[in-house]
Amino acid sequence: MAQTHILGYPRIGAQRELKRAQEAYWKGEIDQKALRAVGAQVRSQNWRAQQQAGLAYTTVGDFAWYDQVLNHSLMFGVVPERFAVDAADNKLDQYFRMARGRAPSGAPVAASAMTKWFDTNYHYLVPEFSADQEFALDSEWLLEEVREAQSLGHNVKPVVIGPLTYLWLGRGVENPLDLLPKLLPQYLALLAQLADAAAQWVQIDEPILGLDLPAQWRDAFAPTYAALANASGSKLLLASYFSPLRENFDLAFALPVDGVHIDAVRAPEELASTVGALGRQQVLSVGVINGRNVWRTDLAHWQRALAPLAEQLGERLWLSASCSLLHSPVDLTTESGLAESDRQRLAYARQKLDELNALQQALLPGAAQLADTAKTESRSEAEVRAELANTWRAQPFSERVAVQRARWELPLLPTTTIGSFPQTDVLRQVRKQFRNGEISTQDYHDHLRAEIAEAIRRQEILGLDVLVHGEAERNDMVEYFGEQLDGFIHTGNGWVQSYGSRCVKPPIIAGDISRPQPMTVQWSAYAQSQSKKPVKGMLTGPVTILNWSFPREDIPRAVSCLQIARALREEVRDLEAAGIGIIQIDEPALREGVPLRASGHDDYFAWAVGCFRYTCSEVKAETQIHTHMCYSNFNSIMDAIVALDADVITIESARSDLRLLQVFAGEQGGYPNEIGPGIYDIHSPNVPERAELVARLQQLLEVIPAEKLWVNPDCGLKTRNWAEVGSALLNMVEATRTVRAGLTLAESA
Repeated sequence: MAQTHILGYPRIGAQRELKRAQEAYWKGEIDQKALRAVGAQVRSQNWRAQQQAGLAYTTVGDFAWYDQVLNHSLMFGVVPERFAVDAADNKLDQYFRMARGRAPSGAPVAASAMTKWFDTNYHYLVPEFSADQEFALDSEWLLEEVREAQSLGHNVKPVVIGPLTYLWLGRGVENPLDLLPKLLPQYLALLAQLADAAAQWVQIDEPILGLDLPAQWRDAFAPTYAALANASGSKLLLASYFSPLRENFDLAFALPVDGVHIDAVRAPEELASTVGALGRQQVLSVGVINGRNVWRTDLAHWQRALAPLAEQLGERLWLSASCSLLHSPVDLTTESGLAESDRQRLAYARQKLDELNALQQALLPGAAQLADTAKTESRSEAEVRAELANTWRAQPFSERVAVQRARWELPLLPTTTIGSFPQTDVLRQVRKQFRNGEISTQDYHDHLRAEIAEAIRRQEILGLDVLVHGEAERNDMVEYFGEQLDGFIHTGNGWVQSYGSRCVKPPIIAGDISRPQPMTVQWSAYAQSQSKKPVKGMLTGPVTILNWSFPREDIPRAVSCLQIARALREEVRDLEAAGIGIIQIDEPALREGVPLRASGHDDYFAWAVGCFRYTCSEVKAETQIHTHMCYSNFNSIMDAIVALDADVITIESARSDLRLLQVFAGEQGGYPNEIGPGIYDIHSPNVPERAELVARLQQLLEVIPAEKLWVNPDCGLKTRNWAEVGSALLNMVEATRTVRAGLTLAESA
């Protein structure tokens, strides 16, 4: 009989209990004991859900107070010197200072860099290595969780990030692989501890096996896993996900491990080769439940596909989700407002556990064949690419820029923000009252106009050059548009962790997408009426709306993206007609959607870049198009970013210590248009000092001409409070004025 397990489970709690406890602790409203109690409750609920669904093993070690990669950095002693100060015995506060720059104890400090976990919208804290890096094992948190789960009667399967993937994720040294001889002994000691803790199996995640790895990294797997296998008293399950193994397929199955997990959702073509590659005693774990979407699984398909394997392998066949269920909402039963027809089509993490159980039963000898799922006819990606073949604006940037500068007459180093301003408790309460029918539409809109007018007033007092309306009407940069467009399902509790305590509620693409009416025009036009300065119209781009939604699985993503682009082009047209002359179309998820294998890049960019250009292909030369991107590795996609042809691009760069700057400044051709590298980190509550910002601007001017440089924060400001925002923006504006004055003196000298 096939066995069932998962690679990981959401850790936010069914009602986002952990998020609320984290933020209460950071504010000093609860103590560490109360926070830890909430964490224990969430873990217990997660483990119980797996046990109730009949899973053979309960996954332990997937819980994190902020991020699982950060867990490993603390576990192996990868703690940069600036975080060692004030650590004392308060390890949890040290952990939070690494994550966000501040904790209830200890001095504020620059937080660790943050970037996307492979091609997901989850952000991890980047390990910071040094040339003299030493490692020291401190695994008590993991061992405590193992003991905790065992005391509750669970058959535990601890999970750790593999040593090669962990090194791959880090920065700070030219070749992190050189650190492997120092790191590997700590993994050997960890496995010995887990064996002593009676862990029969240990799951080791090596998702980099799904990448185009350099030869030296591929060559490192065999000796590394030979050492791990020799030292481990537990059985080892090697897990890879998000991408096909391809040239690493034989390598993965030849390693001396007791089982291999493959992502059969992303690489169904590799399933047929697994039995021939499998060792005589090895377990095959097959990820057939999509851990990154919310649609019910076509169990009939997998029943047919897996029946031969179930017959051959018996208990050596393990059924699982494709990847950790971290990327799924927690429990569909918490949804109270969904139509029953929609509910029947969906499965959150808890329901995916039941799907594994149902598939396990369907693979028993003599089980009836399950009913097939209806198929959908759709346009192909080739047809979409053909429609997007010529979407360039009528005038090149070299002509547009002169027209735009004449229209706006902005000062050198124009200051702006990325779009959103703080979502206050009052604003959230008013939105909740409106949704519950407790206040009228008129009262709600009056409140939004008051919020927008106040945002404009604050920006004018601060002295910003290009303003935004603050997005008071928006709950989220993607969810808001999903609610305005036809073709989406909207949930009440479909929350997924993005980073730390930050959760998002992705809309669900369920049908053909269209725009029934303007979505942002009235708010942008009202904001512009409040100021003589330009106010940006703010849109989320088609690629980001697609990538930050749960997409349909029955049609190509390119088809949905083009439908979204059509709707946004109508919105851009209406904004321009309403007198909005600067329109920002954010694409922070462009990089995230890139296939992990280089062989898929050209096809993706053909439709993704084309869809962005399609949204603004009809605007006049004098209309300035901005876009924004954040927390991505841009090096490999610079050509695609240039091809977007936005007049101004703003990027995250403060947490990366401006490392991204060289890419945009010219080392690989550079960004030819105008650019605003973020000069301070908005994800930390720390307020940047003026002198610090002056130094950063001067550093930027060494590589970016002053006439091309914009000044702005890293990202939107909705997660901060007004006190932090006001102080930070005032320092940013004053620093810009200081640097402008220096440029003027230099020119006159």
